[in-house]
Amino acid sequence: MPKTGMETIRRDALVRAAIEEVGKVGMVEVTVAKIAKRAGVSPALAHHYFGSKDKILFAAMRRILDEFGASVKARYKSARTPEERLAAIIEASFGPDQFDPAVVAAWLAFYVQAQRKGDASRLLAIYEARLRSNLVFALRKRVSRDAAHRIATGLGSMIDGFYLRAALKDFGSTRQGAVEMTREYLELTLAKEMSK
Repeated sequence: MPKTGMETIRRDALVRAAIEEVGKVGMVEVTVAKIAKRAGVSPALAHHYFGSKDKILFAAMRRILDEFGASVKARYKSARTPEERLAAIIEASFGPDQFDPAVVAAWLAFYVQAQRKGDASRLLAIYEARLRSNLVFALRKRVSRDAAHRIATGLGSMIDGFYLRAALKDFGSTRQGAVEMTREYLELTLAKEMSK
């Protein structure tokens, strides 16, 4: 088994620290110095590895998206029907690793960052395209193409909405409540489409 180098370990520590720091103090108050301190490295080393706060936050968002993708894939292994695939996406979206307060805050920071053109905007576009593609693929097994796209848009909006509420400290938003309401929306819209 190859040894993990110190650079890899430190980069990982900085990415994890960035997520935790955004969760603790918010995007505006995050600095490279605070991230470096939480990671146990010098600010100079953090700058050496990443170059800027935005690049550290971008790396953190890539990590979160990679973990989300792995979570969906793991849940897909036991999904046999289109409904089970849709449930896997919804459950992964609100999994404990994703709907964690620090990760939710990082998502909000990422959305703000993505408003500017650049790497964050492209990464968000990739995430949204994959989410839509996965949702539409499963939905097309049950409803028309147009309906699949419309329902996928609704599901994406609900997921984003729960993250926004959680980021704004709406403590009425629980992980299980978000899963149940999103699944209820899915079931109602599918039933409506299939009764036409």
